[in-house]
Amino acid sequence: MECNEKKLQAIPRSAHPRCVGTINTVWGEILYQALQLAGICAFAISGALVGVRRGLDLLGILVVGSATGIGGGIIRDLLLGVHPPVAFTHWPYLVAAIGASLIVFFVHPGLARIRHFEVVFDAFGLGLFSAGGAVAALASGYHPIVAISIGTITAVGGGVVRDVLVNTVPGVLTRELYAVSAILGAAAAAGAIALGATPSIATIAGGGCAIALRLISYARGWHLPSPKLREDTVG
Repeated sequence: MECNEKKLQAIPRSAHPRCVGTINTVWGEILYQALQLAGICAFAISGALVGVRRGLDLLGILVVGSATGIGGGIIRDLLLGVHPPVAFTHWPYLVAAIGASLIVFFVHPGLARIRHFEVVFDAFGLGLFSAGGAVAALASGYHPIVAISIGTITAVGGGVVRDVLVNTVPGVLTRELYAVSAILGAAAAAGAIALGATPSIATIAGGGCAIALRLISYARGWHLPSPKLREDTVG
């Protein structure tokens, strides 16, 4: 599964596809970058919506939205040894995060509906980042198990940054199969790469699995089991 080095040079270091397969190098890069930008925008929108719901001002919404959008990617790049992180050198990433946050500030829906939008956009960001993070790790030569871990951390990283900024217990610790969805997306992407899929197809396949599980678990209220404490032990 070795890649042609020439095919890798045109792609940002944190998003090196392992192989472009049958996809033309230029179109493969465009599709992969489009998926990266889609994930950033989805996460930025979810973060900005949280800012709106918390009553933050323009600057606060931009900070929370942008940090949510690029936070996971920055963590991924640090884990992969990419310095400085691509979000600081590849301007479209930061611009996409800021632009998505600005759009939310001006056209956000009614407060009663915001929570549903948060979940949908957060699910899309979670899926694309989990799969994309795993693909990037595989491209850097990491073992599939490590790649799945990096993909999971990439996916939940932006959400953790968002929740910390608004003083909330991170959703990865409490929400409906949040981390499980990220693990599924990363594992599915790694499996797709092992079967010979291109990076873009692997990202779409893995991201789709994570998005589906996240939204279904939210709709049905699925949770991992938690300890049942006796009343005299709570205090």
